[in-house]
Amino acid sequence: MIRRVAIIGVGLIGGSLALAWKERRSDLHTVGWDKQSVLSEALHRGAIDEAALSLKAAVRQADAVVLAVPLDAMERVLRKVAPHVRPGTLITDVGSVKADVMTAAGRLLPDTVSFIGGHPMAGAEHGGISNADAFLFENATYILCGNTQSTAFQMAADLVKSTGARVISLDPVTHDRIAACVSHVPQLVATALMDAVAACSTEYAASLRLAAGGFRDMTRIASSSFDTWKPILEANSGAITEVLSVLMDAFRSIAEALSEGRVDTLKPAFERARATRSKIPRDFKGFLAPLCDVYVYAEDKPGTLAHITNTLFASGINIKDIELLTIREGTGGAFRMSLVNESAADEAVRVLSAAGCRAHRLN
Repeated sequence: MIRRVAIIGVGLIGGSLALAWKERRSDLHTVGWDKQSVLSEALHRGAIDEAALSLKAAVRQADAVVLAVPLDAMERVLRKVAPHVRPGTLITDVGSVKADVMTAAGRLLPDTVSFIGGHPMAGAEHGGISNADAFLFENATYILCGNTQSTAFQMAADLVKSTGARVISLDPVTHDRIAACVSHVPQLVATALMDAVAACSTEYAASLRLAAGGFRDMTRIASSSFDTWKPILEANSGAITEVLSVLMDAFRSIAEALSEGRVDTLKPAFERARATRSKIPRDFKGFLAPLCDVYVYAEDKPGTLAHITNTLFASGINIKDIELLTIREGTGGAFRMSLVNESAADEAVRVLSAAGCRAHRLN
């Protein structure tokens, strides 16, 4: 049984894990290790029970160790932790690239401990313990890499599930290829697109004023910090390069079709893209189990959202996810609300309509 968890790095992810366990696993004793200022705030917020003065002190009595440090620090921390962990200790990490970390753990850790790679698919715009949230992992996907039949994997899965997250098992190579496709390359594309807009227009400010919702959606992640992405790009450079090669071939084909006046030849690519895009589940966002969406149109005035949510609360209907889709000042917009199943969605439409709201399910 895991009773004592050491969290190495009590920032956004480590701190949020600690807070989630405080909410859901009161039996756990959490020990944090980080800079003194971070530990002081973590103690003040009640995220951890104890602040360790050294890595050795943090891990030597722990049943589980969570490495919530940047990717470029992971191997160094593994090397320092290895001599001090007890036999039988579960060690896991939260890095967004898995193959290199898993290889390093196999090389550096003693055979008497178990390492399960982890990657929570959750985050926030700003990092640090001050932005940690007990509900950060609620209904989020959390990847675990390791032998699914092992006791260590089940222990790690139980810890993760107790935060409210949903567990998916992947091998590390598959994880890194998928991450390159759906996360790492999109980051580079968004960055390159913003650079292109800046470079090709002398009326840069006017270009930004004319940018529509699609452009903003595509480039939202271009606001990310290079310091955050540098170790990720270095650690997954192989898979990222492979995906970029495929993407550059596609761009070359498009450029050739345009320059040669063969625009009609792009139709199959558009059709394939549209068909593939339609296969992305629109009824869940970070969820493993599909949800059912209800769309509610709302006026742009104070109290509108409270009226909607209170109406559902009064009927005992639980909202699993909520997103503001569109809003124009003075005219209103639409909320997408995800419910657990079709029955709950139908009941939500019924009670919202009875309360004077425009609501419908998307068939």
